Amino acid sequence: MPSDERIDDRTLAVWEHHLQDEADAAYLYRVLAELEKSSKKREVYRRLAEVEDRHTGLWVELLRRHGVEAEEPGPTLRAQVMGRLGRWLGPGLLLPLLIREEGREVKGYLDLYRRSESGAPQDTARTLARESAEHAQTLVELAGSEGEPWHSTESGGFVRNVVYGFNDGLTANFGLVAGVVGAAVQPHVVLVSGVAGLVADALSMGSSGYLAAKSEEEVYEHEIAIERDEIRLMPEIEQEELALLYELKGIEPERARSMAADVMRDPERALEEKVREELGIGGAHTTPLREGLITGTATAFGALIPVFPFIFMDGVAAVWTAFAVSMVSHFAVGAARSLFTGRGIFRSGLDMFLVGLGVAIVGYFIGDLIASAL
Repeated sequence: MPSDERIDDRTLAVWEHHLQDEADAAYLYRVLAELEKSSKKREVYRRLAEVEDRHTGLWVELLRRHGVEAEEPGPTLRAQVMGRLGRWLGPGLLLPLLIREEGREVKGYLDLYRRSESGAPQDTARTLARESAEHAQTLVELAGSEGEPWHSTESGGFVRNVVYGFNDGLTANFGLVAGVVGAAVQPHVVLVSGVAGLVADALSMGSSGYLAAKSEEEVYEHEIAIERDEIRLMPEIEQEELALLYELKGIEPERARSMAADVMRDPERALEEKVREELGIGGAHTTPLREGLITGTATAFGALIPVFPFIFMDGVAAVWTAFAVSMVSHFAVGAARSLFTGRGIFRSGLDMFLVGLGVAIVGYFIGDLIASAL
């Protein structure tokens, strides 16, 4: 029977987002089950898909109880593309993406749990947070890794840094090349300007990646120092928080409190546990130098795209080839970004396409204006 309590538009959007996430996860687990050669892992993926189906049903029921006509949705275009990539490139690509998705779900459900009042929404969020955490841990074990993916503290990850570095290099140098073309200069000037822009942008992004990772390390050190002081000054509160974290992982409340009390007897052990469980700071997965090299190299490859046609062509043919290849690349890199942002593939790709088009237009007319003024 529908509840008299109606939900606002923002809450409805959040609930429908979670509903779609669960449906997408069920679809992708079934794709993994199809691809997996190990019968044991295949069975695990099938069971995970069935649990995700149950999660979808929970959201449909909750929405209906609040007067919203809801049905179990099919997979989004983004999920279908991820599934297709998994079929082409193997489960090794799909598994890390699903780990990230489950981690995102855990964080979302924990946030929903904290913001919800007592009742069905909070109970649902609590249940789904626990089971999503269990799923994430299962996937981490299957991947031969460790840690809690809802506490992701890496500077971005290899693939993410490649995509964003490539995107920056492509967009920045595309604007530069368009501006030089707008100035109606000789083809070799376009090439030289593009190569100079490539080098400058790659060095800039690489150094930014290095400094960002270095700053992140310093922030972690500061947060750990604060946590050490909190354990020393208010151990009772810290013990209560640790017990709640254990409870949200599926441990019975009494057992969770006992475990927290045992951990808090040793301040150093308590610090390690709080850093891992609450702050989500684990062992170092990368170094600032590696971050800088990955980001700078990816930026250089992206920046090469609008310049490349001018190496082999000149005149109008080079200009239009560079424009066409760059626009296609903008759409492709926008679609790739959707794997990390959670947005739809077409919309994300279109947004980047329009950004690239805007950059080209502005760059071209600024170049033309400067050339006319000189």
